[in-house]
Amino acid sequence: MQDKIIVLDFGGQYAHLIANRVRRLGVFTEILPPTASVEEFAGATGIIYSGGPSSVYAEDAPEYNPEILNIPVPKLGICYGHQLMASQLGGTVRPGKVKEYGIADLLLKEPQHPLLKNIPASSPMWMSHGDAVEKLPEGYKIIASTKDCPIAAVALDNRKIYGIQFHPEVTHSKFGMKILDNFIDICGCQRTWNMKSYMPLISEKIKKEVGDRKVFLLVSGGVDSTVAFVLLNRVLGTDRVMGLHIDNGMMRMDESAKIIDFLKAEGMNNLRVVDATDSFLSRLEGITAPEQKRKIIGATFLVVKDEEMAKLNLDPKEWMIAQGTIYPDTIESGGTKNADLIKTHHNRVKEVMDLMAQGLLLEPLADLYKDEVRMLGEELGIPHNLVWRHPFPGPGLGVRLLCTDGKGEFATNADVPGLAEYLKENNIEGKVLPIKSVGVQGDGRTYAQPFLLTTKNLTWKQCEKYSTELVNRFKVINRVIWQVGSVSDENPKLVEQYATKNNFDVLRKFDNICTEFLQENNLYESIWQMPVVLVPLTVQDKPCIVMRPVNSSEAMTANFAEIDQKLLEGLWGRFVAEGAGSLWYDVTHKPPGTIEWE
Repeated sequence: MQDKIIVLDFGGQYAHLIANRVRRLGVFTEILPPTASVEEFAGATGIIYSGGPSSVYAEDAPEYNPEILNIPVPKLGICYGHQLMASQLGGTVRPGKVKEYGIADLLLKEPQHPLLKNIPASSPMWMSHGDAVEKLPEGYKIIASTKDCPIAAVALDNRKIYGIQFHPEVTHSKFGMKILDNFIDICGCQRTWNMKSYMPLISEKIKKEVGDRKVFLLVSGGVDSTVAFVLLNRVLGTDRVMGLHIDNGMMRMDESAKIIDFLKAEGMNNLRVVDATDSFLSRLEGITAPEQKRKIIGATFLVVKDEEMAKLNLDPKEWMIAQGTIYPDTIESGGTKNADLIKTHHNRVKEVMDLMAQGLLLEPLADLYKDEVRMLGEELGIPHNLVWRHPFPGPGLGVRLLCTDGKGEFATNADVPGLAEYLKENNIEGKVLPIKSVGVQGDGRTYAQPFLLTTKNLTWKQCEKYSTELVNRFKVINRVIWQVGSVSDENPKLVEQYATKNNFDVLRKFDNICTEFLQENNLYESIWQMPVVLVPLTVQDKPCIVMRPVNSSEAMTANFAEIDQKLLEGLWGRFVAEGAGSLWYDVTHKPPGTIEWE
């Protein structure tokens, strides 16, 4: 029997990411709710308490079985989990004097402590919290601090209970994986887990869920649905699987044709293709609200699916519906009991949830992150160029075309107390833009305005600094972008913009220019993903475009990618030639900005 570590899910955006990180270190993990009985922890060699969006002292704090703390195995509390264990043992948790969202230097007080083994005396860690432990329980000792958080890491050594206020699981924490690695050592775990060992488990799970039925899979053409399609064909056989690719009119340039060629080259001849552009765009006519757009797109996929099944005379009772849902889709849609809604994914709309409740939905990848899906794809023998394509959302360019009626109340620089002083102090220029995008801070959703930095010749290090500080200091701002080029110094003008074929054609054109740019400069695989966003702003009546290059492995956290700025000059020249008004570069990490803008 394999060693395993249990992760308690308190609704944090990164609860399953913790599990992912531990699996990458070679140890099997299970996710349990905090209400789980002690019996469900049989065989556990360690327990990790996740973060969460609530406060331990709040009336709506997640339900929790306090007996879990008495299970005689090592425990690590992260953020909310750290606060909960401290509170349960007699400590005090209060709203923090300084709310921290961003990088902070972790300063070790006990560098020889087993939890901090081989961690530098000062190292960057990611903070994302509003509350903090103010008073420690008896027996606790502080083993690390930050400038604004004196109780950043603690230990109750006689019970092997440890708490950390920061998030070691996110990519921004430079030595976070080492801390998790150290905790695994404290637990005495054998590192025997890998994707090869996962294959028999996922195969058995699929066979059990499907039974004697067949599977109808919606194939968007992204990495997730492609891996799901190949996996189902391998486990069940091509005679029990049918794939449906729906062109929703929001695909990238020539995307559908490329998808068909890819899959047929792999011998997947059980794939149907339908052009449903008119069905989608007609339903989106005049719609501007991002959540409503996502729900319409998700529901329309199912309408088209039902139409195609009817054409084929398929009995719904004999067929399960399958999708390539991965775990970030679930957690960001508020799909676990204690999680906050960040954004509704197209595969988490009401119609999909109804199918799930009826036991008619199969999601073979639902517990995995993007990096694990890619590892599974490699294990299945899927060609490298398929597995390592840039992630592309199911709604396609539908979530990269921001829609508006051209009206609305938005803050300006003058409305933000202290902003003018901050800009003057740092000798930079910029403006709060009259649009909004989604973000995530402290495990909760934000919907706020981006800030445009217009100062020329900034380094990426400066961009990172200003991005972090602007988001942390000014609530109205949750994302920062830097101006690569503009045809004029005039303020961008808010205009009407809807989900129309013409607007998608504009976005497709600039998206394709960016893809070609990455390929020509050998950047396509070194950059994990680069969404291109058409915002409802113009300069000299010409469109403003945002490029969002990021590096990540699992999509829950990401750093903005740093492209050579000399290369960007050439890209801007191509944008000008194709009629762009401005090109902006998103310099926001995730968190606080999501990868997509809506």
